[in-house]
This record gives sequence, C-alpha cells and structure tokens, in this order.
Amino acid sequence: MSKLKVLLKNLGPGLLFASMAIGTSHLVLSTKAGAQYGWVMAIPILLANIFKYPFFEFGVRYTNVTGKTLTEGYLNRGRGYLWFYAIITLITTFTILAALYTVTAGLFINLFQISETYINYISLALFAFISLLLIIGKYRFMEVSLKFVVSILFLALLVTTIVVLLKGPVVPVSDFTSPPIFDSMGILFLISLMGWMPTTVEASSWVSLWSVEKWKTQPKPSLRESLQEFKVGYFTTSLLAIFFLIIGCMTLYGTNTALSGNAVTFADQIVQLFTTHIGPWAYILIAISAFATMFSTCMTAHDALARVSLDIIDLLFSNLKLSGNKRVFAFGVLALACINFTVVSVFKSNMGQLVALATFVSFVVAPIVGYMNLKNVMSEEIPEANKPNKPLQLLTYLGILFLSLFSVYYFYIVVFN
Repeated sequence: MSKLKVLLKNLGPGLLFASMAIGTSHLVLSTKAGAQYGWVMAIPILLANIFKYPFFEFGVRYTNVTGKTLTEGYLNRGRGYLWFYAIITLITTFTILAALYTVTAGLFINLFQISETYINYISLALFAFISLLLIIGKYRFMEVSLKFVVSILFLALLVTTIVVLLKGPVVPVSDFTSPPIFDSMGILFLISLMGWMPTTVEASSWVSLWSVEKWKTQPKPSLRESLQEFKVGYFTTSLLAIFFLIIGCMTLYGTNTALSGNAVTFADQIVQLFTTHIGPWAYILIAISAFATMFSTCMTAHDALARVSLDIIDLLFSNLKLSGNKRVFAFGVLALACINFTVVSVFKSNMGQLVALATFVSFVVAPIVGYMNLKNVMSEEIPEANKPNKPLQLLTYLGILFLSLFSVYYFYIVVFN
C-alpha cells in the first residue's frame, strides 16, 4: 500500500483535531489579530504553534505506544494529576462549548438573515441537533463528514487568501499605526490568541480518546503512522491560522474597524470582510463556509468533552464503569448541551467575555498540562526507543518556559500597571 493510501486510511484523530481547532482561535482571534495589529501577529501565532506542538504530539505518542488514554496516564502518575486535569475540564465545560455555540448561532443568524432576538432559540436548536448527530452517528459519522468539511474549507480559504493578496491591502501600511502590543490590552489579547492557538492544550487528551475510539473498528497503526497523520492535521491548523491572519490584514487593517463582541454583529463583519475583495456573489459561499467551520468545531468539541468527562469520572470512581456505555455517553452529550445552553442564555449574544475567560484559563494552565504530558511519555510505560528524542524534549521545556514567563509578565502588568 502506498504511503498516501496509508495516510488517508489513518486519517481520523488528526483530522478531528484540525476541525476542532479551526474555530474560534482561527476565525475569531487570528482574523482579529491581523485586523488590529497587522503582520507582526504572525510571530506569536507561529510561536504558539511551534511551542505547543510537543504537548499535543505526546498525547498521540502515549496512546499509540501504551494503548491507554492520556487521562489514564495522569492517573498512573498520581491521583493529584488527574484531579488537576478534572478541574481544568470542569472550567472548560462551562466556557468553551458556550463560546463556540454562541459564535455559530451568530453565523447562522447572519446566513439566513434572522432577527438577533432569536439567538437563544438558534443556540438551543444547534445544541439539540448536534447532540442528536453525536448520539446517533457516533465517531464514524464525525470522521467521514469532517473529511469533506475540512477539505472544502481549506480550498475555500486558500482561494480567498490568494485573491486578497493579489488585490493588496485596503489601506496602505504607511498610513496607519497599529496600537501597542505590550500594554495591558495588547498583552491580554496575546494571552487570548496564544491560549487557543492552535487550540487549548487540554485538548491533547481529546486526540488520545479519538485514537482509542478509531482503533475499535480498524487495526492500530504504527507509532510512525499515527504521528504522521497527526502532523498533517496540526500543520493544516497552523497554515489556516496564517490564512485568517492574512485576510484580516488585507481587508481590515488600517480601517479602524473594531470587531464586535456581539456574536451576530461579529458574524456579519467576518462574512463581509471575506467578500470585500472577492465580490458580493461570493457572500453566500463564504457565509456557508464560515458556518460549516464553526458547526464542525462545535460537534468535535462537544463529542470530546463528553468523552473526556466520562473518562475522568470513570478513572476517579472506578466502580462506576461509565466508559464505553452508549446510554451514558448519550446522557453526557445531553448534559453538556443543557449546561452550556444555560451559560449561553446568561451571556446572550456577547461572546467576548466567554472567549476571554476560556482562552485565559487555557493559557495559564498550558505549561502545567504540557509538563504532565511530558511526564507521561518519559515514564517507564514508554520503551526508550519510543520516547521523544532530545530536540523534542528541549522544545517541550522551551515551550513550558515561554508560556510560563508570558503568564508571569501578564500578572505583572495587571498588578503594577
């Protein structure tokens, strides 16, 4: 079998990772970074993707070698590790899904020109519909459907990026001075951007769980094949982040247009900036693509949070034996829908606060989770030949140091300025 056929056969966890990541961090934060600060924001985007890579790779590596989920690895290191991750997951449960569904509801309202007053009803319908898809279609449906969504999205964004580059910026760069990056507002935005770039670090265990689920229906690939499949998904998310940055730079940078924190207004601004350089004829295509992007992100994140929550409960209270029970999984999906719909109802259409809270938590805990993942892959469970090499270990420590120092600097700004 050719290498390409092997890669296509193994596509799954890495693909779901890409679909889950290409959401708020890309559509919202990368675009906003380019619109407000310009090309310079490519640096933190690339740094976040480079420094966080080992954190996610270790989830794939540990699960492939041991056959265990990353959360099982945390328990093997000590119950304190798992309890810490459980608290992070609890916070994530009340922020990430609510933020994702709010943005998606805003895009839906924009697409079909529905009144903003119906945003709660649209959110409820999305929660119900996606929950139904996850319960009936399960993992296999997600994997198959997202192969088409990610492929179409990549092509659409590639064409859009090329078009806006050929047409050039709306405002000459020399005519505009971007706001400072290293003041309190700039640092807060960097925290948000890097906290969810390419996605939240605790999602490393989500990829682990998807891998285990995929291997229930097909033979487990080699470690090399698993890592290769994941790298394709990871590289795709990094490249698309740059695409969104370019689109923001070319269409909004220098125009003094502030992207709204209101989900419906923001959705309209996003779709309008995509079509500015292409033409009104492309509006419907871009609107559908943007909605499909967020819809797939909601689906993957919802599935992952249900799986990881049940896995954590199962490990902490081993007598329950929840994992693998279809009815319990269905209950978990519906429980998450109810909890996050309540959060959406409270915050209504202002998703800015949700995104800020979720990304801040993700950024602060990233180096800790990264260290936990390193402990897993350097444990006695992993044969020496399958442990990360020295350069990858060095990159891990640099990533932990970089993110830790940035967090300390942020607290310094908040306390003394």
